[in-house]
Amino acid sequence: MLIGKYFHNVDAKGRVSMPAKFRDSLGGQFVLSCGRGQCLQIYSMDEWEKFMNELLALKGSDANKLRKAIFSNSVDCEIDAQGRILLPSEYRDFAKISREVAFIGMCDHAEIWDKATWDKQTEDPDFTPEGIEALMEKLGL
Repeated sequence: MLIGKYFHNVDAKGRVSMPAKFRDSLGGQFVLSCGRGQCLQIYSMDEWEKFMNELLALKGSDANKLRKAIFSNSVDCEIDAQGRILLPSEYRDFAKISREVAFIGMCDHAEIWDKATWDKQTEDPDFTPEGIEALMEKLGL
């Protein structure tokens, strides 16, 4: 399970340390993809297969466009001996990642955000205790 938030720095070669808790959940190989909301998404191979099957089941020209956008902007990744992953430059550009990143656990996948972008999101009233409570009530939790 991928939960929690962790902050790390990207080195000059585009490598970043993967949080140890995420390494354990993801295994040695996983998929890195450009995600929603200006972030990168990380899927274990099992979760990627589920997501991929959902995409492949969609019909129509919009579904085809979405598949092209997602599959062409996804890459297999491995964790190196030092526990790092490479964030390709075009992926860093997509997410506007500069130096510091936030790894955010989303249970079935993880997201990588530029830390400044993540910090701006957490200023939203939905991130306050009252906002979280209101959202939980609204969603019936």
